Amino acid sequence: MEKTVLGHFAFFRLSDSFWALPGAQRRAQASAWWERLQGVAARVELYQVFPSRVEADLLVWSAEPAETTDLPARFFERFARAVNGCRTLFQPVLTLWGFTRPSIYAAGRSPQEIDPFDGDRKPYLIVYPFVKTADWYRMSKDVRQGMMNEHIRVGKQYPAIRQWLLYTFGLQDQEFVVVYETEDLVLFSDLVQALRSTEARPYTLRDTPIFTALHRPREAILDLLG
Repeated sequence: MEKTVLGHFAFFRLSDSFWALPGAQRRAQASAWWERLQGVAARVELYQVFPSRVEADLLVWSAEPAETTDLPARFFERFARAVNGCRTLFQPVLTLWGFTRPSIYAAGRSPQEIDPFDGDRKPYLIVYPFVKTADWYRMSKDVRQGMMNEHIRVGKQYPAIRQWLLYTFGLQDQEFVVVYETEDLVLFSDLVQALRSTEARPYTLRDTPIFTALHRPREAILDLLG
């Protein structure tokens, strides 16, 4: 049985107070902030968001095996303690989070599924919330399965693109958080365009905002901010 994983994506805006600091102080503050976040989960990754969007500058992706029912509470406490002392400089603007679960439309784990604990991160990460229409859930499982089979076939035509799906029913405003990793944004855009023409597309109620982020080593981020 696949283990359930808690995935958490936190977007941060660097405040005017941060940018008013001298460069060396900005670098020191960013370094201290990142060090505080290192222990919040089994895996923590840092991404650059701006200038792909203006609402956020940085993205922190945390992943933790959800082996006990109190894991979310413990993770949320650790995360809050790590960031609360820095919120005048690093301001949270959005969080997207949820849990993995086996797909009801595909047997077994796909070779294109993201392993958040794998050390091999792709350069680009795309994250967005996703909501289906009420009519989608009113259809029979067999009808939905047929449309999802087409969706899966299209995805398999792009084997270099990895995907991760988090379920958020009743936990956040959306039903899913959809995550992709890729080395080629043009190829990813081609995939999304192909998926927009599938039979299941009219049953999408919302799949925005879309955040495209760049995976950055710690020193590269510090150089950018300092």
